Amino acid sequence: MTPPDVADPLHPPDATPDGTPLPQGPAPGVDPCLHLDGATRQDALQRLKSVRGHLDGVVRMLEDEHVYCVDVLKQLKALQGGLAATSGKVLRAHVRDHVATAAQRGDTEAIVDELLDALKYGG
Repeated sequence: MTPPDVADPLHPPDATPDGTPLPQGPAPGVDPCLHLDGATRQDALQRLKSVRGHLDGVVRMLEDEHVYCVDVLKQLKALQGGLAATSGKVLRAHVRDHVATAAQRGDTEAIVDELLDALKYGG
């Protein structure tokens, strides 16, 4: 169990450190029935479980006082790749299923704004 004061990337908090609630679900003006398709959700879940196992391995590496820094850097790069691949799959599904159909629903501006807002945290 992760102590409450330690960030857990697989169970994000519902508020920022200053207590501001984080948004849940679609942004205002976006159809509230939009969901990640089941196949992409399951794929992302499996990928993140794999990343979590890999992350645990890197933590064990770092617990060894004789760990070589380049070995750690290589493993961190691999973790970043796993997260980027997962993000790419979710982004592709969002664009395919929600952005591409926004004009039909009449929420183009809201859904584009929502996506741009989400992507600004990716850098």
